[in-house]
Amino acid sequence: MQASAGIVYTLVTLAIVLAIVYAVYLAVWVKQQKNENKTIERIAGLIRSGANTFMRKEYAILAIFALVVGGLIFLFLPEPIWHGHGITPNLNMMLCYLAGAIFSAIAGKIGIFVASLANARCAEAATHGIKPAFLVGFRGGAVMGLIVVASCLLGVMGVMLLVGDPSMLLGFSFGASSLALFAKAGGGIFTKTADVSADLAGKVELGIPEDDPRNPAVIADLVGDNVGDCAGRGADLFESTAAENIGAMILGIAIFAATGNPGWFMFPLVVRGFGLLAGLVGIMAVRMRNEDENPMKAINRGY
Repeated sequence: MQASAGIVYTLVTLAIVLAIVYAVYLAVWVKQQKNENKTIERIAGLIRSGANTFMRKEYAILAIFALVVGGLIFLFLPEPIWHGHGITPNLNMMLCYLAGAIFSAIAGKIGIFVASLANARCAEAATHGIKPAFLVGFRGGAVMGLIVVASCLLGVMGVMLLVGDPSMLLGFSFGASSLALFAKAGGGIFTKTADVSADLAGKVELGIPEDDPRNPAVIADLVGDNVGDCAGRGADLFESTAAENIGAMILGIAIFAATGNPGWFMFPLVVRGFGLLAGLVGIMAVRMRNEDENPMKAINRGY
């Protein structure tokens, strides 16, 4: 069992390292693209500043929430601490919960970071045609996709290696879910409120088009798009990936108890690891051949 687990962990670790290295390469590539238009950079700077301000405020509140819930978990899960079974299981469950919340927060932060890199550069590339703009936008999005899946695998495997108790994966999943819930909801409420305000002030009151630069509420609207659709979506995707992985592993543990074959609960890690490798190949294949090609054809080639 230990030999087979060691092989699985080695293969998954290799997939994680390759995914992170390639994601860093893509982020560096996006950052190196032209960003010389002063107007685009000024507006992008305002959006970046607003998004980072919102994220700091939101995460400060969510950190307090996570610590309070972590304290309750320490007292009551997996069993009330006063039942005399020792504090180690409760402490492990609390730490796994906090780890899930931290990993989810990191996924959201990476979403904002990549968006701040790609947005302005994609807009500037669009002045030269759809082909360069598509490549910048796609590769910018691929960074968050790779990092989210890689960090999820890293967290799940870390719990298995450090704690050794598969039931503690529930704490990790709950931590990811609780933070993602509020990050997605908070970002979504902000972006929808800003969107409605921009439309009321611009289209209804002043009769100017949507997203007109004369409407200062448009900046708040675009900040909301970043915190809701980038940061919130990053945390949400991390939570979904973790829940899928852990749910499959829990089912595998039940079969393992009946068969004694550890491959049942290791299999989801292997599938996700090979999925990462397949994703790397797919991302490399996505490239428009000419300006007239439908971008969906390039994406379908990647699939």
